[in-house]
Parts: sequence; C-alpha cells; structure tokens
Amino acid sequence: METFTRFVMPGLAFVFALVTGFWLSRIARPFSTVVVTVHKLIALGSVVTAVAQIARLLKLNVPTFSIVLLILAVLCTLGLFISGALLSQPKSAPIFVLRVHQAAPPLLLASTIASIWLWIGGK
Repeated sequence: METFTRFVMPGLAFVFALVTGFWLSRIARPFSTVVVTVHKLIALGSVVTAVAQIARLLKLNVPTFSIVLLILAVLCTLGLFISGALLSQPKSAPIFVLRVHQAAPPLLLASTIASIWLWIGGK
C-alpha cells in the first residue's frame, strides 16, 4: 500500500497535465501564454515527483524488465517535452509532432504502471 500512495501525487499531476493538454487542444491558436505555462509546469511537476519516487525504487532490487520499461517511460517523457515545445510555437508543427504528443501519454502511463507492477510483484 505504501508503494501505491507514493505514486498518487505524480499520478494526479499527470491527470492534471492531461486535462490542461486537452484544454489546450480545444482552444484556438495562438495559445494563451498562461495556459501553456500552467500545462508545462504541471507536466514538469509530475515528472519531478515521479522521478523522486522512482529513484527510491531503484535503490531496491528492481527486476531488469522493469528498468527497461522505465527507460521507455523516460523516452516518452522526452518525446512529450520536445513535441510540446514544438507544438507551442506560433508556427504550426508537422502533423507527426502532434501524433507523437498524442501517442506518448498512453505509452508513458502503460510503461510506468507495468514497471511498478513488476517491481511490486517481484517483492
């Protein structure tokens, strides 16, 4: 149960980042600087809190495949930050950048949950 509660805060921040991202996708360009900044800060906060919790897990015995899934989660996070930066520019980004930004969150969520699940199951 302790492991579950450790990830509630990053999970809630992730949900808020998704909500503000959907909100951004529904408003017209150019995006409001305030809305974009709030979205980016929430996303950054979710990453920082998740990394802090995952760093604690890495000090323990973590299954190898769990590490592979965490690496996938890191790559998704980098893809989200890079594609988000490109999408927030005044000039429209290519469609594949939008598709990366849309596909990365479910993959990030799935790989993170699977990694944590493997770690909990490995105890």
